[in-house]
Amino acid sequence: MLGAPASLAQDRPHFEISGQAVAELTHVNPVPRDSGLTELRIVQPVLMLHGMALGGRLTLIATANFEGLTIKDGELTPGAWGEGFVDRRHPHTYAHELMVAWHQSLGFVRTGFALGKGFAPFGTDDPMSRPTLRYPVNHHFSQILERAVAEVSIAAGKFGLEAATFNGDEPENPRQWPNFSRFGDSWSVRGTALPLPGLETQISLAKVKSPEHRPGAATDQWKWSASARLERGNVYGLVEWARTSELAGLFVFTSVLAEGAATFGRHRPYFRIENTERPEESRLVNPFRSQRPHFENSIQGITRWGVYTAGYTVTGPRWRGFSLWPLVEASYARVTSVTGGVFDPDNFYGKPEIWAFTLGLRVDAGMLGHRMGRYGVLSAVTSPMSHSH
Repeated sequence: MLGAPASLAQDRPHFEISGQAVAELTHVNPVPRDSGLTELRIVQPVLMLHGMALGGRLTLIATANFEGLTIKDGELTPGAWGEGFVDRRHPHTYAHELMVAWHQSLGFVRTGFALGKGFAPFGTDDPMSRPTLRYPVNHHFSQILERAVAEVSIAAGKFGLEAATFNGDEPENPRQWPNFSRFGDSWSVRGTALPLPGLETQISLAKVKSPEHRPGAATDQWKWSASARLERGNVYGLVEWARTSELAGLFVFTSVLAEGAATFGRHRPYFRIENTERPEESRLVNPFRSQRPHFENSIQGITRWGVYTAGYTVTGPRWRGFSLWPLVEASYARVTSVTGGVFDPDNFYGKPEIWAFTLGLRVDAGMLGHRMGRYGVLSAVTSPMSHSH
């Protein structure tokens, strides 16, 4: 059955705790209104709790993210945007996930229910659970995260369907909880199929009400996503397409991404190719920040980001349950204007080509991980976080 690994069939309550953090030294040239910038940061500091009871039918997933302490001003990431950050990845909320899920077999059909704060059933996996350290530009097009979610799911054989309702508003700072008065104003559905061993396909649709204006007075988004994911033996690959439409199609943003990795003993090279359109919004005095709350008249144009990333990581020493993963990563980005408009990327960045280089050290303990956003009957816990293979 889809998402029903035998490893969950435990009669007694069982809890596992794991965690990770990445120390990274990153240089980006150019950055907004400057020639270059180098920063040392701790990123992705998370602590995870997985609990199971009643033969695995009842599960608890809790993920605490401490980026509000380590990257409160964001992480240098060319092309990144969202939650008021531009060309920096925003810190996620301290309560990244807090989900309770239940699933039950009814003959050859499995049904499930999940409730809490987490990912809506839409799009692809959180980039944190994928090989590349640097987040893609399309993070807010391809995932809907940190919402108050109520989800139902059903699976039969190699097919599954999830549907959920949630609050549309995005967090405005790491301490913020969802606006519960808006719970139920947005929805998403995702269909999943496993046509071949190791191959997973999905297609998603969502309507998100006023995500970038907490009271709910801004534009709504219609979002589509389709992807194919391969994880078989020592090989991983993902191809995805995403589209977000705002203001009855006045603003449309599309994204195409492909990434892959292969493991050879202790060595793991990986790559990502991305072509994503993003909105260019009014900047504040700080050129890495945009106006919030966001309205449609804040958009000053649309840019297209072609980003090519390659990296390499190696299994390092293990010490008292901790694993070390040294890594090196480089990205080349080219930004062009799609609509013309007020925003001129050549003037803003000084040139259309941007380079980013990172030296990093990932430290984890017991990091089996999970597929964030796959809860209950469709929780693919047999597929650990890709970097931990």
